[in-house]
Amino acid sequence: AAPVCCASTWTPHVAAASYHTPRLLPALALLSLGALLAVALSVSTGSVAISTAELWAVLQGEGEPLHHTLIFDLRLPRSLAAFATGGLLAVAGALMQVLLRNPLADPYVLGLSGGAAVGALSAMLLGLGSAAVSGSAFIGAIVSAITVFGLAHGTGSWTPTRLLLTGVVIAAGWGAVVTFMLAIAPTESLPGMLFWLMGDLAYARSPWPALTTLLALSLLLLPLGRSLNAMARGPLQAAALGVAVKPMEWSIYIAASLLTALAVTTAGSIGFVGLVVPHMLRLILGNDQRLILPACALAGGALLTLADTLARTIIAPEQLPVGVITALLGVPTFLLLLYRSR
Repeated sequence: AAPVCCASTWTPHVAAASYHTPRLLPALALLSLGALLAVALSVSTGSVAISTAELWAVLQGEGEPLHHTLIFDLRLPRSLAAFATGGLLAVAGALMQVLLRNPLADPYVLGLSGGAAVGALSAMLLGLGSAAVSGSAFIGAIVSAITVFGLAHGTGSWTPTRLLLTGVVIAAGWGAVVTFMLAIAPTESLPGMLFWLMGDLAYARSPWPALTTLLALSLLLLPLGRSLNAMARGPLQAAALGVAVKPMEWSIYIAASLLTALAVTTAGSIGFVGLVVPHMLRLILGNDQRLILPACALAGGALLTLADTLARTIIAPEQLPVGVITALLGVPTFLLLLYRSR
């Protein structure tokens, strides 16, 4: 936690004057194309390969029944769930970094994944179905968010450092509970519990709640881009520029918590997406939140879709947890980013 706290005075350069619509549209168009290609590659890759011509035939309502079943019943829902989860995590990471003014903040820094893990593992220990596991994970994440904010707020106002330290302590407590639950779990339940903790899209349910939330919140956050740019400079400068700081901080926290809770509910605990994607985009596109937030939704979704494709094909017919792939990709990428920005 020490390196995170030491960076709490982060004040990124915000070049509001450099924001132009001609710059926004090509960047988002390129990212949208990349996202479509990632989803197309995901639905085409598997034990039964589907060519581009066969994929196009199925999308037109033609093609073989087997290909139709593989795409619409198996691969496309999983690919869309992966895309939605990646987008949720990346946008949540960008928001947390603005809220805490800390480049090392990520969606899980406030203990949300720990609370979700306790809820999901409790449902697994009780032998409940996947719907109950998802619902318990969502409830656990929301309870953790309320607990962290309530304790950090106390009887007065909260500061980014106070919120960060409270989240780290709560996350450590959840970690201890998770370890205890794994120690007492039956042997036959351990594989599923461990896969969930490492991130697993094999049992992802309908992607539409996550996709709908990602789209709705992304559209709602776009008009707040100027205020978010001001918030990234600190509360005093934001207030001087006419931003209602406290309501904005509440809005950012609630939005980031909701996005993270839905992501964890959909695919379990997946690391590095919410940390690496905003950093990569800031290096390429600058730090204007009006561009970064929609770019994070597209780039984060494409990244996790590709990672899930690797996870289910690299050692086929066995599958890896997608969190393993994101960690293997995220660690060297983040170290490279640190090296280049030294």
